[in-house]
Amino acid sequence: MPLPTAPAGRLAAAAALIGGVPASLFLLLLAAGWADAAPALLALCATIAASLLLARLWLGSLRRLLDAIRRAEAGEATEPGTPGPNLAPSVEEIAEAARRLARSVNARAELVMQLRRADEAIIERLPDPLVVLDGRGAALRANAAARALFGSAPGGTGDLAALLRHPALAEALDGALADGAAREVDIALPVPVPRDLKLHAIPMEPPLADGGRLVLVLSDRTRERAVERTRADFVANASHELRTPLASLIGFIETLRGPARDDPEAQQRFLGIMAEQSERMRRLIDDLLGLSRVEITEHQPPTGRVDLGALAAAEAEAMAPILAARRVRLETQLAPDTLAAPADAEQLAQVLRNLLENAVRYGREGGEVGLSVSQAEPGGRWPARPGVLLRVTDDGPGIAKHHIPRLTERFYRVDRGRARNAGGTGLGLAIVKHVVNRHRGQLVIESEEGAGARFTVWLPADPAAGSALRG
Repeated sequence: MPLPTAPAGRLAAAAALIGGVPASLFLLLLAAGWADAAPALLALCATIAASLLLARLWLGSLRRLLDAIRRAEAGEATEPGTPGPNLAPSVEEIAEAARRLARSVNARAELVMQLRRADEAIIERLPDPLVVLDGRGAALRANAAARALFGSAPGGTGDLAALLRHPALAEALDGALADGAAREVDIALPVPVPRDLKLHAIPMEPPLADGGRLVLVLSDRTRERAVERTRADFVANASHELRTPLASLIGFIETLRGPARDDPEAQQRFLGIMAEQSERMRRLIDDLLGLSRVEITEHQPPTGRVDLGALAAAEAEAMAPILAARRVRLETQLAPDTLAAPADAEQLAQVLRNLLENAVRYGREGGEVGLSVSQAEPGGRWPARPGVLLRVTDDGPGIAKHHIPRLTERFYRVDRGRARNAGGTGLGLAIVKHVVNRHRGQLVIESEEGAGARFTVWLPADPAAGSALRG
């Protein structure tokens, strides 16, 4: 094996260090005349040559050892060694010690990597959301539960950014870093959907390998709080809205038992009214239960995909009896490959039914209702990311502008008498709003008195959905 070359200056210095004393002695003997010139010069040349050769071997061994140590430091799979001729036993001893050290360091590094991978796997699979923050409160990483909760990767974007900017959490993080004690805080996030969270901020000392100074453990209490509110709202709403039809039923039952006992014509008329009131109560209870289910899951985004055009076609076909009863013509424009994602097919079908029923009930009898599904143009009034549009229009009397902001409130009616006669419960648009919120979409209501109304729903779409369907 060829020996590594060393700079001339370094080689000369090493040779002088090795052979300097005997060469000086030969020169002294020559100068004093104590030795014959020929043998003394021969011995001097041999000494210098041997010194240069030994210096080259020594420096070469040291160079190979240094290169191997640097490769080991850089993480390359190698052990320090000095293959080839080696006339310096001390260098070989150093090389052997370096080999043992490299093996030990490699073993420890592998153990550290195994422990780190095990740590990451455990954190990733924890059922509770967990986020690792640096000393400035920025997210470094999050486990699968946290990504599912916030719908975005850590890095200061999406719902997680809104959480980290919350003043109560910022104060808790500063306190945990200041005194090294864990903090616990309750936070309510109003957007993009209401969330109730309990957070534990745990300082890490020393910091984690990736620079993490704080571990944020979250507990989502939204569902529990929503269930509590739903129970209270259901009792309050049901007791208020069911009072009128229930009073009507009780009154007609008393009439049938009394004055109308022997009046078949009155009995048929009263029984028809009782059937209508019973149906109204059934629809009201169904809508209340449906609204409660939507509100309970509103903070959890859906996970499926829905072909909105196909779903709209199916719902339009199912609306045929209601359309025929009001002599309403339905005009459809349903674009293909309109895939909403993430989306819940059952809830989007509920949105379609409610919007179509509203348009038929409150539109002009014998008029026209429009239903369209299309790809959304990013930008403008719609978000910049891909989306699909669902639009329902009618040619009814329209809605005054001051009513529009309140249309999605539960039991809000523009004309209470007309709404009851039309068979509405006052909950349809409230359900639409909460379903759209769960899908992280947008609902836009446009209307002018005397010019009908237009309801437009924007829903997010998978960028690859269209190409997947076309392929």
